[in-house]
Amino acid sequence: MLDQAHMTSLFENATEGIILTNGQGKIVLANPAAERMFGYSDEELRNLPVEVLIPGNFRTGHKSLREGFHKNPSNRSMGAGRDLFALKKNGEEFPVEISLSYYTKDDELFVIAFIVDITLRKEIEKNLVKKQNELEKVTYEIRKLNTELERKVDERTYILKEALEKLEQSQTELHEALDKEKQLNEIKSRFVSMASHEFRTPLSAVLSSAALLSKYTKDDEQEKRDKHIGRIKDSVKHLNDILEDFLSLGKLDEGRISADPHEFNLEEMVNETLADVKVVLKPGQKFLLNFEGQVAINADKKLLRNILINLLSNAAKFSPEDSPIEIMVKSEPEQAMITVKDYGIGISEKDQEHLFNMFYRASNVTNIQGTGLGLHIVKRYLDLIRGTVNLRSRLGKGTAITITFPNKSNENS
Repeated sequence: MLDQAHMTSLFENATEGIILTNGQGKIVLANPAAERMFGYSDEELRNLPVEVLIPGNFRTGHKSLREGFHKNPSNRSMGAGRDLFALKKNGEEFPVEISLSYYTKDDELFVIAFIVDITLRKEIEKNLVKKQNELEKVTYEIRKLNTELERKVDERTYILKEALEKLEQSQTELHEALDKEKQLNEIKSRFVSMASHEFRTPLSAVLSSAALLSKYTKDDEQEKRDKHIGRIKDSVKHLNDILEDFLSLGKLDEGRISADPHEFNLEEMVNETLADVKVVLKPGQKFLLNFEGQVAINADKKLLRNILINLLSNAAKFSPEDSPIEIMVKSEPEQAMITVKDYGIGISEKDQEHLFNMFYRASNVTNIQGTGLGLHIVKRYLDLIRGTVNLRSRLGKGTAITITFPNKSNENS
């Protein structure tokens, strides 16, 4: 056991404030950290009711809470689910976290309060919310410009096709298209300066392909034109995916996305999603579906569909051409499981433990486009529907991700 000197050192040097009160709620002892925190000396605090450290509008309620604790004491944290504030000697209020413990001596109950000043943490949280709001505003503006960019790209494509049919007559139209493209370049350049690397990469692809289009004016250069038009469309789609990820993250952080379970046909939803995602498959890739169990399930269809789209897109992105992507669904009365398995590049054990963290990307995919938000959002969506995710992967062998979620149709039966 620790001797008295060690105990005294722990009390005197603890970074948390420690206050001891007796059965009447009066302060018996306070450590130096508590004295500094509240602006009192030890002599000033002794024998004062603990309510002097509580803002006036909370004192009446605290007395009854204190009496209730004395009747049924337990080691616990105070104020679960709400903010707590303390009062300094100079009248200044500040946010705190408080944990309670107790012991009995000579039939008298003594309560120990461990107090942490969380003013700095609250300021950081406030700044994070502010930054998140600013980010959402910026992403909203970029999304608007992205929509305009898609419209402009479609317009350029139409003009170029017309130029092929009437090359001699379309020379003027082609110059006009290039002038408008320069205007788009200026708009994109302004946003490149405010965006991260993931925005710069697809925008650079759009700019370079658009500039090269002007060099291919001969009839036999259609294949080259189509190649660059395809690059432009792929980059625009990638930008839109990035924006959707940022917007989804912002909505999740603000609590604007919630689960809305209802009954639907799970097998039908999976097949519809596979049909929609086929556009991202590489040459020779194909989906292989194995469905077992009941087709009717009660869950949030929209969130599940978004989760499945993300997993299928990742499987296609990180797998080679001519490789299968297996989807195994097992639907039971109480829960359902969906596994998406690919035979792609795989993930190292070191990376796997961080893979669901925000903005984290595995070390072997740095040359592949992505925001590092997809699996993080999947995890957040699963939390909303009380689901879980399990990942198994080996480098060079592929990855299998299994999501498990409850069938709520039986909860009230």
